[in-house]
Amino acid sequence: MASERPPEEPRGARSVALAHVHGRPGYPRECVDWLVPGQAKTVLEVGAGIGKLTEQLVAAGHAVHAVDRDAAMLEVLHSRVPSVPFTQGTVEELELRHRSVDAVVCSTAFTSFDLDTTLPVIAKALKTGGHLSVVWHERDTRIPWVRRLGAFLEGPVGARDNEPRTATITERLLHSPLFSFVEEASWTVWQDIDRETVADLVLSRSWVAGLSAEARDRAVAEVRAFYADYGRGMDGMQLPYRVHALRTQVVHQPGLFDDGTDALRITSGTGPVAGVAGVAVAAGAANGSTADSSAEQGEQEAPTKFRFDADLFTSDGTDTDMLLIDFS
Repeated sequence: MASERPPEEPRGARSVALAHVHGRPGYPRECVDWLVPGQAKTVLEVGAGIGKLTEQLVAAGHAVHAVDRDAAMLEVLHSRVPSVPFTQGTVEELELRHRSVDAVVCSTAFTSFDLDTTLPVIAKALKTGGHLSVVWHERDTRIPWVRRLGAFLEGPVGARDNEPRTATITERLLHSPLFSFVEEASWTVWQDIDRETVADLVLSRSWVAGLSAEARDRAVAEVRAFYADYGRGMDGMQLPYRVHALRTQVVHQPGLFDDGTDALRITSGTGPVAGVAGVAVAAGAANGSTADSSAEQGEQEAPTKFRFDADLFTSDGTDTDMLLIDFS
């Protein structure tokens, strides 16, 4: 499904999505500019959620196509930035045209990807010189009251959503032949919260979705009691975060996929669905079809063909980190 209103989700799913509006922090403008350097770029945002980063990327002048698996999140995103085309699903299901985007941006969802599958898809979609950027928040637990607050947000089973991820992500990218050196940057951002919005800090956590109504109310009551003990009243308080970001440039290595693994599935009788300029997705993926639904309808669909682009990773001379110099 692309660029259409997402289907209705259970009210509980929508409530969790709405809690993200006040329950999750935003991004400094300098962070947004660092994630996508330059002006008027074509950006694929993977794991866009409710569109907090999407909104800022659009405000910076970029053309964005948003992707997320959660229909409730996309419904909120659509209400915030209705001009942004979107697809419900995964980046693997998009079947993007080769070298079609300037940048791919991922937030916390990046840690849940199967990178062995996802990174080649991203690398193929990026134009020569394009970047993959990853960004996420960590509460600044150097401050004692922030550490205490974390006990209410991590859940009864210790769902550690605040563990540092820099080392793991950097290591995976450094060892990928698809990308060059990894740049790192960080900023501080402050989230304004009060007695009402402090509840959304809890309600926006993934572990809350599985709780009973009674357990959910108890979790909210506990964090509100913590807020009352803090004693700021209606004035609210500011929750500090460190925003961490990584950026790496794609490397189009000659012959890397000569074994045929860069073949794209093309369903006969279908064509690309219009999206952001330069972003083409297969119609089946754009309509929200998944691998399971495709299997169920296999007898009714047209046969699948494969296309192999032999020059996919042919260097145009700009991949300087692949340059070999003979000093003999």
